Amino acid sequence: MADSVSGLDDELDARVESLLKDPQYIGHPLREALADLTARMAQNLTRLERIIRISDRYQTDFQDHVHDLSKSYDRRIRSLERAIRISDRYQSRLHDINHALQLISTHDQLTGVPNRRLLSDRCRAEDKRAARHGTTYSMALIDVDYFKRVNDTYGHSVGDAVLVELAKVLRSCIRDFDLCARWGGEEFLALFVDADITMAERISQRMIDRVRQLRVSAEGHVVNITVSIGVAQHLREEDYAATFSRADAVLLQAKSAGRDRILLDERRPTPPIEA
Repeated sequence: MADSVSGLDDELDARVESLLKDPQYIGHPLREALADLTARMAQNLTRLERIIRISDRYQTDFQDHVHDLSKSYDRRIRSLERAIRISDRYQSRLHDINHALQLISTHDQLTGVPNRRLLSDRCRAEDKRAARHGTTYSMALIDVDYFKRVNDTYGHSVGDAVLVELAKVLRSCIRDFDLCARWGGEEFLALFVDADITMAERISQRMIDRVRQLRVSAEGHVVNITVSIGVAQHLREEDYAATFSRADAVLLQAKSAGRDRILLDERRPTPPIEA
């Protein structure tokens, strides 16, 4: 179809050119008008071709610009994706660091059990719960017998290994909702939630028995230990520090009586007065 139109245009151009060249039409009024029309059409055609060339250049420049913008967009998207990945890694590392800092602040670095700070917070919470709901709890203060002798005989690295294994044994003896922490040095403190002195004595006896069976192998040595335990039940009129003091007092008595034993504080909570 396009070829047919182009052929008709060429044929019309040829006829017009032939008419303008024919001498018999010289001076004819329509010849001059036809010549002017042909000249104007040629000018318009030239102008149109120039516009088309400009348009083509514009289209090319526009396409190049779009292409450049697309490449720039892709680069920015890739940069953003890298930034997001870096941010995700940073957030993950920050979470790990915060978790590690939390563990360091609340757990003993050597044995991995809770430290004095965490257990003190838990004891204060139990004091509030006891005051509000009339509940009770018991404490067991545990001390390794003759631990200085272990360090002096085998060295502090063996002593550290003994504490690590002892902590595992003590944790295995308590209930899920109890807490056993390293209080300091070779001392551990267990908090027995909702436990009277009878329950506390039963758990403490389990600790004594399992520690007697413990054999710690470290640096070519095999070390066995015993522990002494003082147990006290919380009284309604006191805070955890007072309960701890009574457990500490009977622990000293247990060590003075020969060690490797449990002693119980004699004081018991008075029953509430019924209305």
